[in-house]
Amino acid sequence: MNSVFELFQATTARRPDAPFLCIPARTQRDYCPEGAEFSYQWMLDQALTATRTYSEAGYGHGHRVALLLENRPEFFVQYLALNSLGAAIVPVNPDYRDDEIVYQLDHADVVLAVGLSNRVNDLKMASDRCALQPPAVDIARLGVDALPRAGHPPPRANTTIDRETECAMLYTSGTTGRPKGCILTNDYFITAGEWYLSLGGDATLLGDSDRVLNPLPLYHMNALAVTATGMMCGGGCLISPDRFHPTSWWDDVISTRATVIHYLGAVPPLLMNLPISDAESNHSVRFGVGAGIDPDHHAVSETRFGFPMVEVWGMTETGRIFADNHPPRQVGTRAFGKPMNGLEARVVDEQDQDVPVGHPGELLVRHSADNPRRGFFSAYHKNEQATTEAWRGDWFHTGDTVRQDQDGMLYFIDRNKNIIRRSGENIAAGEIEATLQAHTAVAQAAVIGVPDDLREQEVFACIVVMPEVNADGAMAKALFDWCMARLAYYKAPGYVLFRESLPRTGTQKVQKTLIFEPDTDPTKEPGCIDLRSNKRRDS
Repeated sequence: MNSVFELFQATTARRPDAPFLCIPARTQRDYCPEGAEFSYQWMLDQALTATRTYSEAGYGHGHRVALLLENRPEFFVQYLALNSLGAAIVPVNPDYRDDEIVYQLDHADVVLAVGLSNRVNDLKMASDRCALQPPAVDIARLGVDALPRAGHPPPRANTTIDRETECAMLYTSGTTGRPKGCILTNDYFITAGEWYLSLGGDATLLGDSDRVLNPLPLYHMNALAVTATGMMCGGGCLISPDRFHPTSWWDDVISTRATVIHYLGAVPPLLMNLPISDAESNHSVRFGVGAGIDPDHHAVSETRFGFPMVEVWGMTETGRIFADNHPPRQVGTRAFGKPMNGLEARVVDEQDQDVPVGHPGELLVRHSADNPRRGFFSAYHKNEQATTEAWRGDWFHTGDTVRQDQDGMLYFIDRNKNIIRRSGENIAAGEIEATLQAHTAVAQAAVIGVPDDLREQEVFACIVVMPEVNADGAMAKALFDWCMARLAYYKAPGYVLFRESLPRTGTQKVQKTLIFEPDTDPTKEPGCIDLRSNKRRDS
């Protein structure tokens, strides 16, 4: 198969009437409130219609199109249509604020933005601030109104669509500020899907009989590249809710006949806090796949819910995932699998030298010595330096700290100190610091992640204010509101602590490791202001 579209087309020929996409019921939702299923043939027919619309308007191979369509069926229709023409999609996080959307549209050089009716004005306002000023269209009007013609011909119009054709650009948080655009090819997606199907052991997928419930958003590689493509490869069904809803989770699992579920580390404790019910044991789930489960919750969750919860590790850049899926699994240890053919690993020190067995170090990964980058991301868009640095010595440097035992098992320890992991979202501390320091009241800012029982980590901001500025609760709330107006809600500081100064190096770089004494809980420091109750998606 040369493309995701060709893969989907081939599976449709084999299983035209089988369900590809299932939307669980949710009466409060403005689409599919009663739930719905969409067959492979229905999805293909809709995609072919959209293909003609895009093609007639001049969109094609080498163009990029932004999609702000949440986890809706329309997302897959547009994705498949654009992929058939060799155009790449740029999924937009619906929680993004104006500045974040502007950055993504502008940085990706999109030629068109397609959005939901209630968000198309946001796209239009963002487009007006972009260099290319791509037209923004309402998905409900696509195919009804005339689609604006592409601003320029497809850059690769005379080139054959193949495995190396760009399929999508997904954004991942950079350690120093703005998100990085990962260029992902058809090969990346197909390799990730096939890899997922081949895991085996306690994560054995059965192909066309599987129904995989993944509550993660489609702008994440886990949902889009791994599970969605995996279902396309095997002929199974992707169950895609709008997001994770704890109180209706087991009802959704049962009503959609899910056989596999995906989770984040925040999911098990939320489910464990619910009253025990018959629903949580009357399901058809064979296993769960996820990352970041608290070791204390791992075994008890498996016992209570009745299936193995297979811990995995992956990144947008890698596509493929490690998995602790073969018995005896290392339950409750943060183990996430062993190196294998097609995904090799090393653990190294700061000089990129291998560390002794059992010692912590940075995780490096590659496909193989003769073809290190096969199946990985192609590059960081407009950031050759970052791409080169990430691939030092023909190994991809993950930034994650792990250890490896004598049997080759890898155990997660910590992520890059400048990345905060909150409810499945990777947050760049540098981006929040830059936003805070743009406020006239802020002299210095340092942002770190602190442990959170439900969300893995929460954003903690240490701030030095300008002279004559009151460092009090009102100022903390003002800075919180400043961030909320400019960043996705989950990036805003959950805690603020004012300091008279921050430790710095001779080059004036903040030394975050010296802000607090070892083993100190920053949230218990005198003067720490808890703003978590203000941190809501709809704020």
